[in-house]
Amino acid sequence: MIELYYAPTPNGWKISIMLEELGLPYTVFPVNIRTGEQFAPEFLKISPNNRIPAIIDRAPADGGEPIAMFETGAILIYLAEKTGRFLPRDVRGRFKVIQWVMWQVGGLGPMLGQHGHFALYATDKIPYAIQRYRDEAERLYAVLDRQLGKTGAYIAGDEYSIADIASFPWTMTHKAQGFTLDDFPNVKRWYADVRARPEVQKGLAVGKFDKTPFTEEQRKNMFGKTAQQAQ
Repeated sequence: MIELYYAPTPNGWKISIMLEELGLPYTVFPVNIRTGEQFAPEFLKISPNNRIPAIIDRAPADGGEPIAMFETGAILIYLAEKTGRFLPRDVRGRFKVIQWVMWQVGGLGPMLGQHGHFALYATDKIPYAIQRYRDEAERLYAVLDRQLGKTGAYIAGDEYSIADIASFPWTMTHKAQGFTLDDFPNVKRWYADVRARPEVQKGLAVGKFDKTPFTEEQRKNMFGKTAQQAQ
């Protein structure tokens, strides 16, 4: 049994989608990031970076003690290796997929996250910051579009993989962030194909994304905690 510590955000959806795709039994433990539950000592034992999602595998493949895991890239690779799915076994295919997972966790996610923050959530609209992250987000969409134009199917080739599972939830933010996939036709085709998967729909249905405006206290929990306050 997998315990999923979760909130319905792009990063959270990566893991709920993965678990649905794998058909693994899992239990959801909601983490209310608006009220600051991500800073609770119990959660920090699982996710020392105080970010969702995190998992505990109560039945690891080696038969040993439960394994706690944080960071979505690591979780996706762990679950893929546990089940032998969505990550090729041959060295070339394996590292092609891993490269694109790292591209997502180091680039696409953070840049879209920063653009979303400054364009949608920041109380002070800073034109330079908004444009800086918008330009980088557009560049990354173009990178993804070129890659999908080469493969013709999924991000790392003909087979659906954890590279697709990592990137798809972040591309779901395109409308809210003011992007159109018409500018990226290969991404648009891939986006529709991935979104149509029944398991993806099930993963997205885990929890409900809260679109209500932040209170001042919620804003502090989401954006204003210092390292000292988070301990």
